[in-house]
Amino acid sequence: MPIMNKLLHAFACWVVGLGLVLASVVSTAQSGGLAALSEQQNPFLPVDEAYQLAVEIEGPQQLRLVWQIADDYYLYKHRFKVVLEDETGVVTGEIDFPPAIAKTDDYFGDVEVYYIDANLAFAADRPFGTAKLSVTSQGCADAGLCYPPQTEVFTVNPQAGVVDSGYDDPRPEPRAIVEVATQSSGTTTGVTLWTALLFAFLGGIILNAMPCVFPILSLKVLSFATGDPQKHHRQAWIYFSGVVASFVFVAAVLITLQNTGQAIGWGFQLQSPGFVIALAYLFTAMALSLSGLVEFGTGLMNAGSTLAGQGGSRGSFFTGVLAVVVASPCTAPFMGSALGFALTQPTAIALLVFVALGAGMASPMVLLSYSAHARNALPKPGKWMDTLKSLLAFPLYGTAVWLLWVAGKQAGVDTMALALAGLVTLALGLFLLSGHGLRRLLGIGFIVLAVALGTLRGTAPSQTSARLEGTVAWSPSTLAGLRDEGRAVFVDVTADWCITCLANEQAVLFTDDIRDAFERSGVVYMIADWTNYDVDIGNFVNSHGRNGIPLYVMYPADGGQPTLLPQLLTKQLVRDALAAAQLPP
Repeated sequence: MPIMNKLLHAFACWVVGLGLVLASVVSTAQSGGLAALSEQQNPFLPVDEAYQLAVEIEGPQQLRLVWQIADDYYLYKHRFKVVLEDETGVVTGEIDFPPAIAKTDDYFGDVEVYYIDANLAFAADRPFGTAKLSVTSQGCADAGLCYPPQTEVFTVNPQAGVVDSGYDDPRPEPRAIVEVATQSSGTTTGVTLWTALLFAFLGGIILNAMPCVFPILSLKVLSFATGDPQKHHRQAWIYFSGVVASFVFVAAVLITLQNTGQAIGWGFQLQSPGFVIALAYLFTAMALSLSGLVEFGTGLMNAGSTLAGQGGSRGSFFTGVLAVVVASPCTAPFMGSALGFALTQPTAIALLVFVALGAGMASPMVLLSYSAHARNALPKPGKWMDTLKSLLAFPLYGTAVWLLWVAGKQAGVDTMALALAGLVTLALGLFLLSGHGLRRLLGIGFIVLAVALGTLRGTAPSQTSARLEGTVAWSPSTLAGLRDEGRAVFVDVTADWCITCLANEQAVLFTDDIRDAFERSGVVYMIADWTNYDVDIGNFVNSHGRNGIPLYVMYPADGGQPTLLPQLLTKQLVRDALAAAQLPP
């Protein structure tokens, strides 16, 4: 134990040191250093910096639109749209385009684009007075990010020679329907560093209630009912360290992959069938242990004081690691905005937000260890705990079934059957492993065979056009075409491994009354299925200032800016969004 105490003391010093370093980074950020660091490490410019538009009046019916385009960025010729409206209605006209550059584009195929600048002339068909000018454009970066269409609004008056940004619309504003809205610049508006830290902390707290996490933590909580409070304090802080360290590790991997150009987000590991199958194996092993069918110590769940024969301190630390692993399919409220902000910031700031996420997730356990009243309220240990352990095994079995279903959706039914055979082989191997001699060797052999079965892949299923009848499969070109037609579009970015997505679909989006509401409103329901890795969907998510899913984007029929809906939906919220997206009567 003295060696363990020294190691824990060293680890505590490392955590304190890391906190001091991150605190100094925050201080630098608040004093203006964040902007400079962001310029160095954020690979993409905000849309209003990549494309800067100026409007000039050249005559009573002539306007000139000039974009200054940043290096290595371009605008699509076919994506320009100009709408001019005065008090009498729409003013029609024609756009005169300069020569463009031919390009084969990953999003739209063979197109014409503009680099450096785009200089367009608009000639109205009749004279006009004070009018509203709406100019829509869309561009991409050579490095791979494609921005959503961007609409800028001006007030123009050729007689007075006036051009002003914005327009005072006399029509009443639609009722707000979202908690936090983001613009299409790819940055999260209204979210500061301190707001992101608060959102991450709150999201971490809510993660404890997710169905995969709760069985893991419930037994740990019950272990606080008896014993030395000082020991509980120590184990709670070690658990805290395990959670925070795991979130920092996941963040570091995520940031590293994003810096290599990978369009990935929170939960990216679940896009790999191998990781999904490994999780199914893990949940099955834990469930077998809780059921008493295999014995490798209660420490894997940390119901006792060991972890595979190791000490209680290590058991507490790895309970924290395990909690983060099983929480990966979940996105809690507030997390989306926080993580979207984090991954547009320098690495140290991004890691600090993930530290806040981990601190939020671990804080209830720490508070419980210090609250005598809460501990006294816990039921005392007894034979009933064996029954509880057996009952808690069944949510884990169910989770393993769901994970195998996800693997089947990703890599085909043959892959799912092989993984099921692997689970049976794993159970046999764990049963034999508790013996000695030849029995133990056979157990190891069956476990190796189970791992091998989990690595085999069948024929992957073909991508279906949509997940539900009446919906449209998302693609950049399909979305752009619908927007050009003036259609209102609702984009649902989802995945079979996203628990929050599935809950929203079953409770709200796929219910009969909401489907009828979509049909009556004429809003197109578009689904972007991110179950498997898709770089276009990843770029779409990032372009809206988010890093994980679910993501719900409502595009209004008038071609205006899209609106982001919260990650937890209600039927009334969706109805309000549908009403606001339609053209006014």
